Amino acid sequence: MLKGIIKGNIVSTRKQETLVGAKFMEVEILENGASTNKFIVAVDSVGAGIGETVLITTGSPARLAYTNNPNAPVDAVIVGIVD
Repeated sequence: MLKGIIKGNIVSTRKQETLVGAKFMEVEILENGASTNKFIVAVDSVGAGIGETVLITTGSPARLAYTNNPNAPVDAVIVGIVD
């Protein structure tokens, strides 16, 4: 699981059919609470917004966490918002 800060939205004019309706977010990865200047694109499953600190799961668990379609080609999903 990764921790990051949402930096922006990713707009896609065309998507794979199982991802239609999914919201893509650009997330900067944090390590030990510090910025790493590394970014990842993740599907937002919790309604997070720009500037929020989030938890991201990757790999096969991400595909399963994406509840709209567990067979969608997803590699990173935002699964929580850090308070």
